[in-house]
Amino acid sequence: MDIAVLREHQGKGLGKRIMGEILQFIETHVPESGYVSLIADGPAQDLYAQFGFVHTAPRSVGMAYKRPRPADT
Repeated sequence: MDIAVLREHQGKGLGKRIMGEILQFIETHVPESGYVSLIADGPAQDLYAQFGFVHTAPRSVGMAYKRPRPADT
């Protein structure tokens, strides 16, 4: 699921509040053997790092597939 803060509300601590709630859920509900991964676009990686998330590359990398658009007719 994607979570984003509207540009006009960024810099007000909302991302940190969201991440705090996510981390609390993880610590409460995910077993110690669980594995949680996040996709970090741009500076989001700095926010995630504040909550203990670390880069996984080269051990693993994110990948995406976007279907090609059919040729315009």
